[in-house]
Amino acid sequence: LLGKDYPIFADPDGQANQTVFTQLDSSGTPEYRSGRPALLVSSTSWTEDEDFGVLLASLKMYEQRCVEVGNLPPLVCVITGKGPQKQHYLDQIKELDFSRIRVETPWLEAADYPRLLGSADLGVSLHTSSSGLDLPMKVVDMFGCGLPVLAHDFKCLSELVEHKYNGMVFTSSRQLASQLEELLGDPEQSLLLDFRENLLAFRLQRWEQHWNANVAPLFAD
Repeated sequence: LLGKDYPIFADPDGQANQTVFTQLDSSGTPEYRSGRPALLVSSTSWTEDEDFGVLLASLKMYEQRCVEVGNLPPLVCVITGKGPQKQHYLDQIKELDFSRIRVETPWLEAADYPRLLGSADLGVSLHTSSSGLDLPMKVVDMFGCGLPVLAHDFKCLSELVEHKYNGMVFTSSRQLASQLEELLGDPEQSLLLDFRENLLAFRLQRWEQHWNANVAPLFAD
């Protein structure tokens, strides 16, 4: 559906039932294309709590590594959301001179957002809590769709993102770029597959189970 408004997602040959990421095999079953781009997703309300300059700087480093290494996949980065600083970052995105990366900022319907998350290779969270106490719900959404996350570290993030278990944490653009290269540069995506496997347990636990295990004991006495 995104291919109608954003040509980068569409099939290069114009086939309506295929995309830049997928094709149909001989039996009509969708499969990943050989040499397809990786799909990186982030969502934001474009506020000061999220410095997207960190992501843009890491993409510049990834682009450079694509030139130097030669075996990293091209990247489609989707950033969805609305907010006061959006135009500020759109102006920066327009200035980027990428040959291996495309950055798109679509506004998605509610039903399309989980489909995008479920189709992506990696999620990115740049949320840094001003209180140090609120966890990013976008990460919960991504985990709920089985999507591993690279998340900017802050005080209580470890309650949700466990480094090298269901994702990775970073504190700088250079560290984020290194993580992108490590995870996407592996043709087998072995570590990403491990993260997805570990997320199954998260997806099977319900709210009541979390409450009983973590909060109810605090009121027991």
